[in-house]
Amino acid sequence: MSFYLIDTDIASFIFKGSDYADPYLPYLTGQQLAMSFMTVAELFQWAILRQWGDSRLTQLEQYLSNYLIIPVDQSLCREWAYIRAKRQSAGRPISPQDAWIAATALRYDLPLVTHNIKDFLDIPNLRLIIPSSPL
Repeated sequence: MSFYLIDTDIASFIFKGSDYADPYLPYLTGQQLAMSFMTVAELFQWAILRQWGDSRLTQLEQYLSNYLIIPVDQSLCREWAYIRAKRQSAGRPISPQDAWIAATALRYDLPLVTHNIKDFLDIPNLRLIIPSSPL
């Protein structure tokens, strides 16, 4: 069994029970799943913007307890800075959020499961798990 890092979009699809999660589920079954601290922050921001009550926020917290949450540390900060600088220098800036998620995947050598392929395609050594890719 290995760990897969899931992007915010996939975490959201699964939490909401969206049909968009269906193509990804075969890739996730039997795997241990991890999230970047940034994914957790984005999910809480999304919930707060939508004015979820305490009950729904508790459901989100319970959902998150199923994942290994990877915190930020100095080496992750360095990886994030490298990704951001390289993409900016190449004229292809990356959002801070996506850079944190990519940095987490690279730092811990985890494949990233994402629906937003275009955000991550040109990051060297980043392994992406997408429905059309082999397992």
